[in-house]
Amino acid sequence: MNAMDHQRSAFSGLNPRELEVLQLLAAGHTTKTIATVLGSTETAINERLRAARRKTGIGSSRELARLLEAQKIWDRKIDLSPPGDATNTQPQPAQAGRTWSKGTILMALALPVTAIALVMAMATASPPAAAPVAAQSITRASPLVGSWALDVSRIPAEERPGRVTITFRKAPDGKWTTLVEIVAPDGSTRHAESTAATDGAPVPISGTMDFIDTVALRQPAPGTLVMTLGKNGSPVSTRVYTVAKDRKSMTETIVWAGGDLPNLETTYFTRID
Repeated sequence: MNAMDHQRSAFSGLNPRELEVLQLLAAGHTTKTIATVLGSTETAINERLRAARRKTGIGSSRELARLLEAQKIWDRKIDLSPPGDATNTQPQPAQAGRTWSKGTILMALALPVTAIALVMAMATASPPAAAPVAAQSITRASPLVGSWALDVSRIPAEERPGRVTITFRKAPDGKWTTLVEIVAPDGSTRHAESTAATDGAPVPISGTMDFIDTVALRQPAPGTLVMTLGKNGSPVSTRVYTVAKDRKSMTETIVWAGGDLPNLETTYFTRID
């Protein structure tokens, strides 16, 4: 059983009410606002979260919510083929995107964060009552806008890059531009840039990161991003980004494409402007 099958099995033990609460939590709600949306109490909501943690063995409710959304995004297998092109179905090369150390790739693939943002599944899975909250929030300034630095201290020393920064910009037309720079321990650099609308359509990536060439993004909520990176028309990875309530930190949950998926991984970023 691979990592995603194992995760899917764990989620299968959750009941609909527990899944409902986790979906709202992933969308950026607090226990208080979840209770309001569902017409329940904070005590009842916390009990559902405790039950979900107990059933899955995951100690953090927010981490569990991120993993659930990552699973749903993976199951949907966001299409990276050009619109109208149903012929581009060649398999992904076995080592695509893995010619660098894992720690470096984790950060490099974060590049389209802004260009590839946001949780596709959340847009369709959230209860109708919660939709107006998300729709209104998206019209405000996104907490993703600005520059973020990777907390490299959490990367194993043998895989640790010197520095990784990601900058997100949002244009008046709603398109996102993402700028990423990776500085290796020896001082050499790689960079990437992409500009995309939040419609899930793949767009090209420019720069010097040759292990990816397209990015697609969705933005169902202002503080949550889902990014799919591709190479030669096939997916390389899907990533879920979540900005903390204080807007000063951001987590990245990574799901690799392919039949030999590793365990889901989490990396951490800090706002620098």
